[in-house]
Amino acid sequence: IGLGGGAASSVGSGASSENLDFASVQRGNPEMQRRAQEVIDACWQMGDANPIQLIHDVGAGGLSNGIPESIDHSKRGGKIDLRAIPSDEPDMSPLEIWCNEAQERYVLIVPANRVAQFAQLCQRERCPYAVVGEITGDRQLVVHDSLHNNRPVDMPLEVLLGKPPRMTRDVKCLPAFADNFTGAGIDIREAAYRLLRLPTIADKTFLITIGDRTVGGMIARDQMVGPWQVPVSDVAVTISDYTSTTGEAMSMGERTPLALLNAPASGRMAVAEALTNIAAADIDKLSDVRLSANWMAACGEPGEDADLYATVRAIGEEFCPALDIAIPVGKDSLSMKTAWSDAGVAKKMTAPVSLIVSAFAPVRDVRRTLTPQLRVDRDDTRLLFVDLAAGRQRLGGSCLAQVYGRLGCEAPDCEQPALLKAFFAAMRELRAQQTILAYHDRSDGGLFVTLAEMAFAGHCGVEVNIDGGKVAATLFNEELGAVLQVRAADRDAVQSIFAKHGLTSALQDIGIPTKSDRVRISIDTQIVLDETRAELQRAWSETSFRMQALRDNPECAREQYDASTDASDPGLHARLTFNPAEDTTAPFIHRGLRPRVAVLREQGVNSHAEMAAALHRAGFAPVDVHMTDLLARRARVTDFIGAVACGGFSYGDVLGAGE
Repeated sequence: IGLGGGAASSVGSGASSENLDFASVQRGNPEMQRRAQEVIDACWQMGDANPIQLIHDVGAGGLSNGIPESIDHSKRGGKIDLRAIPSDEPDMSPLEIWCNEAQERYVLIVPANRVAQFAQLCQRERCPYAVVGEITGDRQLVVHDSLHNNRPVDMPLEVLLGKPPRMTRDVKCLPAFADNFTGAGIDIREAAYRLLRLPTIADKTFLITIGDRTVGGMIARDQMVGPWQVPVSDVAVTISDYTSTTGEAMSMGERTPLALLNAPASGRMAVAEALTNIAAADIDKLSDVRLSANWMAACGEPGEDADLYATVRAIGEEFCPALDIAIPVGKDSLSMKTAWSDAGVAKKMTAPVSLIVSAFAPVRDVRRTLTPQLRVDRDDTRLLFVDLAAGRQRLGGSCLAQVYGRLGCEAPDCEQPALLKAFFAAMRELRAQQTILAYHDRSDGGLFVTLAEMAFAGHCGVEVNIDGGKVAATLFNEELGAVLQVRAADRDAVQSIFAKHGLTSALQDIGIPTKSDRVRISIDTQIVLDETRAELQRAWSETSFRMQALRDNPECAREQYDASTDASDPGLHARLTFNPAEDTTAPFIHRGLRPRVAVLREQGVNSHAEMAAALHRAGFAPVDVHMTDLLARRARVTDFIGAVACGGFSYGDVLGAGE
């Protein structure tokens, strides 16, 4: 399994043999991954006594890459026993054993005198391991095959891992396939509903609800927002531990369609989108953000190599340095094309250059994370629009163009990274003063979708008047920007802060949230859209409903769809009859005494850490007890006053806690 995995990411679909395509399948095993992670966690938790000196994941190239790179870190050599590598398939050739990309494997370097200790940890977790070789004093890599009594690999590491000769490629830029789409003459109401049903913009509940969003107990902000659990969050936030309020924020950005017109602009906008998303979290400064870049392109296709080079240079050498942001990690897939034959006619589809950006940053206080949920339970409030495009309203590569089968001629871009830096600094100051009630960036679908999603999250309406020119371009352009909700009494202070950071002309007061449940938008005081929030949200959720109805019970999908657009739904709420801050255990537990409780673990269990944290907070002394501990009599049930069986994966819940 996985012999062609690395090749498959570098060969266009349809360009390789059928056998290689099948061999490229990499089958994940989350249970085995969890066991391996438990062993790794047990090791690093030893601190200076950690037996692992080096760890390397097994990815592209399999062990043929992981083992040599691990050995090379020590600037020495290695001797490997090929037949010591675990394999359940006796017919695998030496090439297949050495190069396959089977998942959930790591290469570790452990001192010889610590192997027995490491083995005990693996046995406790039922995690397979094998000692496959040793470090040698020379710089030679030797792989010995005892079955055939030969050496499939015997070569200096400098030859294997040395720098390859620099490649020279002669590439040419091609003109973009532009058209003159401007949105003129379209029906604004029809355009709004088309956009809300576009999968790029539409409700993603069908994807989100198939996973457990609570595992680990450290998720402070997931996709769902507000009492009505609407999936419109800009950022994901986790806490650092079970007692602190610090944490980490993660966001994403991608603007691939723009590459059809301007590849470097698509890269800049992807980075900028990740930043306007992560701006919702309480981050100290922009330079704290780190990026991971996933590059995808159809190398070898006319024009694509030139676009890739131009985009990498624009991001790596110009845009990110101007923002004082680093890109320490990334990956690439350079075969984004597929070929097939239809009735004897050769056909081919090529994807444009794509940059998928993931942004990460430490968070000072997870409780200050902003969401798009409009608040109508506050005093008078205002909606402020921040235009970071200096008034530009380009529609090229937009969702509006897509739903009309067009492309446009000029793509949005971020020509002034200084504006983005100033915006981030202003947001930091406003968050510190807790002035902002709601926040949502402008992206897919433009300002209309930004306002609509904020209304969906707040189960309310909006009354908005925008200064603009062309209606479609004003409502649906996807230039950089954001909408803030602030108290009316704080508006002048907010304007002063934006002016302080040189953004006076970027800020516009556009209206108010209302309890009327209508989304009413005017351009230069002329109403251009007036719809009920419920009907707009029903269109937005329809795509998710139809996909869910195909996958799940159609009647249940229909019930959920109807409930999600019910205007009378009060949403999630709680009326506590007690004070959660009160320590109710104090009268019952003597100071300094904590009854020992076993937190049982077995295959499939994945909620043990948060259970232990809850027990500790309640006054108990939780103890991690694997079932192998009981079987080996390293622990006894009589050592504890009680035991807790936690839930886990549905297919592997062997303790039955979730049944």
